[in-house]
Amino acid sequence: MKKQCCEESETNVGSWECWFDDECIVDIDYFVKTLSSIKQKGIRADLIGSIITHYASIWLPDLSASAENGVTTQFQSPESVTNSWMKKRFFVETLVNVLPPEKDSVPCNFLLRLLRTANMVQVDATYRAELENRISSQLDQASLKELLIPSFSHTCGTLLDVELVLRLVKRFMSMDRDGAALVKVAKLVDCFLAEAAVDANLTLSEFRALAGVLPSHARAIDDGLYRAIDTYLKAHPSVTKQERKGLCRLLDSRKLTPEASLHAAQNERLPVRAVIQVLFSEQTILNRQVDWSGSFSLRSPNGGGHDPLGRCLSKREMNAQQLEIRKLKEDVYRLQNQLNAMKLQMERLAVKKKGLFKWKRFGMPTFSRNVGEVEKIEEEEEEAEREVGCGRQTPKDTKTSLVKSKTHHKWRKSLS
Repeated sequence: MKKQCCEESETNVGSWECWFDDECIVDIDYFVKTLSSIKQKGIRADLIGSIITHYASIWLPDLSASAENGVTTQFQSPESVTNSWMKKRFFVETLVNVLPPEKDSVPCNFLLRLLRTANMVQVDATYRAELENRISSQLDQASLKELLIPSFSHTCGTLLDVELVLRLVKRFMSMDRDGAALVKVAKLVDCFLAEAAVDANLTLSEFRALAGVLPSHARAIDDGLYRAIDTYLKAHPSVTKQERKGLCRLLDSRKLTPEASLHAAQNERLPVRAVIQVLFSEQTILNRQVDWSGSFSLRSPNGGGHDPLGRCLSKREMNAQQLEIRKLKEDVYRLQNQLNAMKLQMERLAVKKKGLFKWKRFGMPTFSRNVGEVEKIEEEEEEAEREVGCGRQTPKDTKTSLVKSKTHHKWRKSLS
């Protein structure tokens, strides 16, 4: 930082060593005056932000990146707690006033630490709103560690300030951001939800509000959101069945990885409807993998042939699988043709049964078989008439012969 400053302004500035000497600036007012003179020299905004970050971490260890959870043991003053808080409040308000207005001039993680201290010492709402606006504009640069800000409000029952994160994400969404920044914020929100879901005081409405504030296209995969939902259900066993269904509606089962889908299918905390959706989505993906033309569209980033267990298949094994699929396809077509032929044959038999009257049940011959017999009877009658005319037979004999000729052969033995 010293080298960059010296290269930009080598003249009319004097020695830059004094500006970076920690023992030289012992008062905040003198630091503000020195910073103003540096700004007048035309120094870049990111260098000014680095100077502010450096000296702020010395005066206020809570703003140091090495400080864990804002608790440090060095640089502690023996003064009363009230006096120490008043000095911290004045220090934070002064830093907010001297921050350069340019975007990305100050790291987002430093602004988050500054906001955490501001909430702790109850800084005026105007300065906190200014910090929140700055953080929202570069929220995609934030880390999960700095976003886990404790809740210092007496009205908030959760350990983490969920309402603050919700405000930051809403302001971020109100700005025109590119897709990469939106994806980073979505991952950050999912990780925050997984940490906050352990809190037993976190209500379902707060969880759903923060999880649903982002659009569906912000998440490429929903594994992080599924992990947060599963953690919340595990920490809140008293959630009703309807509330579980409403919570699982936030989840898109088509965006789950195979590992997350396998875990969800065996998760007893999820409602049955959600598990069925996960199984259906996974079955749809598996169906898309198999191409009936003989090729596989496999779910692997680098392509190639792999089996369901992830083993790399050789060319011989792939050819064997393709041949087996081709045989199965031919068997299906053959069975389908046989089924169609059987259906057609059954339809023809049904038509024949409807068109015929079954005379055989009554022991009567059909019409086609009696045509010759009728003609034979007519000839016998004519011959009998001629014999009567010639005097060979009597009318009684003629009648008896006609009866005998008309009688069917099946009934002759039964007549006396």
